[in-house]
Amino acid sequence: MAHRLIVAGIGPGGKDYILPKALRTIEEARYLAGGRRALADFASDGQETCPITGKLSLLAEWIGASLEKDDVVVMVSGDPGFYSLLPWLKKRFEGTPVEVIPGISSVQAAYCAVGEAWQGADWLSFHGRVPPEEKLAYAPGRRLAFLTDHAHDPAYIAGALMERGWPEDTAAAAAEHISYENEHIVRGTLAEIARLPGFGESVLVVMG
Repeated sequence: MAHRLIVAGIGPGGKDYILPKALRTIEEARYLAGGRRALADFASDGQETCPITGKLSLLAEWIGASLEKDDVVVMVSGDPGFYSLLPWLKKRFEGTPVEVIPGISSVQAAYCAVGEAWQGADWLSFHGRVPPEEKLAYAPGRRLAFLTDHAHDPAYIAGALMERGWPEDTAAAAAEHISYENEHIVRGTLAEIARLPGFGESVLVVMG
């Protein structure tokens, strides 16, 4: 039987937010890859590990060699189905059996942190990419959520939305370090968020 590539969502990061199946799979893994913080939090003695960095060619080489010996578990933050390594892994290891274990996305966790429902909201990403122009258009009552990065932080996104006709008094919230002890949430209007420093890798929720 061919060895499997198991992609496990670890949620926003805090250990209380990982699904039991994902945790059990990670604990039982012989070969485990993940971000450096995830490895520090979840890896144990006796496991062979590989940190996920910007050098995906090295990750691919390690996974390929490890799959010849056993299943490989790759931890991804949030939910594997939402802007994760899953598409790249499936393409790079086409023909390898893949199992995906869901996780709580940072967007879900951010909505919960501000006490808002997320049905009907458009989930977008400015993390390493720019959404299509039409996805940013204003419509009364429209709600959005964004993954951010250091170049496109909540302040940048809030300004971009106002430039596209979003009212300055639209309610919004920025959330960073979700589920960790230093979780930080700032509520305000788009005009106020546009002056907010920091929050490089975070979630911006626009309540509409």
